[in-house]
Amino acid sequence: MNAEIQAVELNSNATVKLDKSSGEFVKLQKRLRKAAGEASVDFSMIEDGDRIMVCLSGGADSYTMLDVLLYLQKVAPINFSLIAVNLDQKQPGFPEHVLPEYLDKIGVEYKILEEDTYSIVIDKVPEGKTTCALCSRLRRGILYKAAQDLGATKIALGHHREDILETLLLNMFYAGSLKTMPPKLVSDDGKNIVIRPLAYCKEADIKAYSEAMEFPIIPCNLCGSQPNLQRQAMKALLSKWDRDYPGRLASMMTALGNTSPSHLLDRERYDFAAIRTTDKPVSDGDTLFDTEIPPNSSALSQTVIPIWKK
Repeated sequence: MNAEIQAVELNSNATVKLDKSSGEFVKLQKRLRKAAGEASVDFSMIEDGDRIMVCLSGGADSYTMLDVLLYLQKVAPINFSLIAVNLDQKQPGFPEHVLPEYLDKIGVEYKILEEDTYSIVIDKVPEGKTTCALCSRLRRGILYKAAQDLGATKIALGHHREDILETLLLNMFYAGSLKTMPPKLVSDDGKNIVIRPLAYCKEADIKAYSEAMEFPIIPCNLCGSQPNLQRQAMKALLSKWDRDYPGRLASMMTALGNTSPSHLLDRERYDFAAIRTTDKPVSDGDTLFDTEIPPNSSALSQTVIPIWKK
């Protein structure tokens, strides 16, 4: 699996930069904007009068999210405002000038939060272990409080399609749970609504767009933390599937919005004890198994309709 992970990393770096004047770039930009707009509509992410706190890390995902939201702000039939927020966690070498200069240049309201969570994480986590879990919890609490202080009605995070599918597999394989990152949820403290406008967007599209736009990327390895090997393994698996079986990831996304509780094993979600025979056909009976699975991947890619195309 480590070899597969390395292959994924090499493949992810082997992209060709698109010219912004090219037709391919225009198609890419339209694809991202369309996917984000449809996700926002499907899950009622953005409402009239919203003040959206856009969490900007300095990575390709968050830059793309901000760019897309700025576009939606111009064309949407509702009014909403944006404020970009970055958390400076005082990691050694963090280029604190990059984001303010970029945001000033494009004229976006922003707030830079400064909290030395780096020292806390280094003190609490043994050397050589991944710091991501503790760092994430600390960061989440700070951002939730900032949303309240700034009067934000929504918190926007830059997770994309592959993040959602990786989390699904991680929960299935390691936690025995069938769940993932939802496009919209209420935060742990119950006071904030979190949205993921890029939920329908492909990671490869985001990376290609970010490179073409020449966003000033801040590397995510400043903390020196070990990578999350389990998530990297899921990323490698998904990458292989996407390469070998076109349409499989789209099918997985469709499945997340097309569940049948009567055909799973969760007794909290379906009352199996109440099942009785009837003199009429039932909608959730064994006819659910009648749909034939296409015999090959090419047929699959033609028959699977991404959830945002429904």
